[in-house]
Amino acid sequence: MSVRKLKPITPGQRFRVVNSFDAITTDKPERSLLAPKKKSGGRNSQGKMTMRYMGGGHKQRYRLVDFKRTKVGIPATVKSIEYDPNRTAFIALIAYVDGAKSYIIAQSGMQVGQTVVSGADVSPEVGNAMPLSKIPLGTVISCIELRPGQGAVIARSAGTFAQLVARDGKYATIKMPSGEIRLILLECMATIGAVSNHDHQLIVSGKAGRSRWLGRRPRTRPVAMNPVDHPMGGGEGRSSGGHPRSRNGMPAKGYRTRSKVKSSNKYIVERRKK
Repeated sequence: MSVRKLKPITPGQRFRVVNSFDAITTDKPERSLLAPKKKSGGRNSQGKMTMRYMGGGHKQRYRLVDFKRTKVGIPATVKSIEYDPNRTAFIALIAYVDGAKSYIIAQSGMQVGQTVVSGADVSPEVGNAMPLSKIPLGTVISCIELRPGQGAVIARSAGTFAQLVARDGKYATIKMPSGEIRLILLECMATIGAVSNHDHQLIVSGKAGRSRWLGRRPRTRPVAMNPVDHPMGGGEGRSSGGHPRSRNGMPAKGYRTRSKVKSSNKYIVERRKK
């Protein structure tokens, strides 16, 4: 995977950096795995705006991605690597030997024709899903469950990965993408390898219109608002706005909002670095 810098033939292309999509093998999704995707534009059932800066965007269809990998012991062949408009990572279409098809998150280095399988007794190769109790220590993993049977919720976005550091009792110690070190039950599943499309962070949209295509409307800066609209608004001339905080007054830029009595605090061995 690589990126391409476009020639500055228009103002919108002057700083544009695009994904070359050389890992993508087809632009035709599997129709049986598509679902409609309705957009609300940030409005509730009464038509009132409840979320700002949402609306418009290109019409999209949702790809039904299998995050649970419950077909244990059944080999599947990777048929294609595809683009998914609903996520930053690429997805892979796999066909099981019993005829079933599904989408999974594509791992970095996954190739068409490769065989992937999930289960406790499989080899720790890229794309295979295994319980944390069977993965060798030090392995780079992604698409990790937080609770057994829940489906992957950790390290699913482009280029992210975690690392299995240790095992003790019924818990595995995982170094998260944020740097946090956390305990997760050994029965939870994880996929071997890092998530694909690691060059996503290098992409530069180049113009405001690309945000509109993604359904994002222009966002008003808080310092440009009036005091009635935001705590950082108001002032004579171009005032700085005071301490950074949210619309409801919660401090930002480093203020910790996690509850000190949250039940899952006991599973966090080390907090992420600031």
